[in-house]
Amino acid sequence: MHRMKLLLASISLSLILAPFPAWAEEVTLKLGKLSIRAEIADTAQSRNRGLMQRDHLCADCGMLFVFAQPGRYDFWMKNTPLPLSVAFIDADGSIINIEEMQPNTTTAHSAQGEALYALEMNSGWFARHSITPSERVLGLHHVPMAH
Repeated sequence: MHRMKLLLASISLSLILAPFPAWAEEVTLKLGKLSIRAEIADTAQSRNRGLMQRDHLCADCGMLFVFAQPGRYDFWMKNTPLPLSVAFIDADGSIINIEEMQPNTTTAHSAQGEALYALEMNSGWFARHSITPSERVLGLHHVPMAH
């Protein structure tokens, strides 16, 4: 009985500490010397769901939205309780612009150029690490194409 309680406690703790759901596909990206663990949102369903209803994102974790073609995409925070930053990224991996987004709002935050990707991180993450537009995100070649 004691082993069963210990096993359940261990499983519960691993679920709490896991940065993403167990089914999520993820990729490691690089921005300068920084490593980011990003959950991949590459389907219409996963892009629409995004980080809705999540109340925690680890310090260097994020969500990478992958689109089928470059475009001027809009993001908002309906049903998303976490304050987030979003970097819109072109097909070559260069950051186009970075926007700060407040929780549970419908204010549109738009790509200021043709974005193929968008990377959501905890609010202020890019500023804290002095990441600015035109910096390149490495590791995108490991990301599956959107479907």
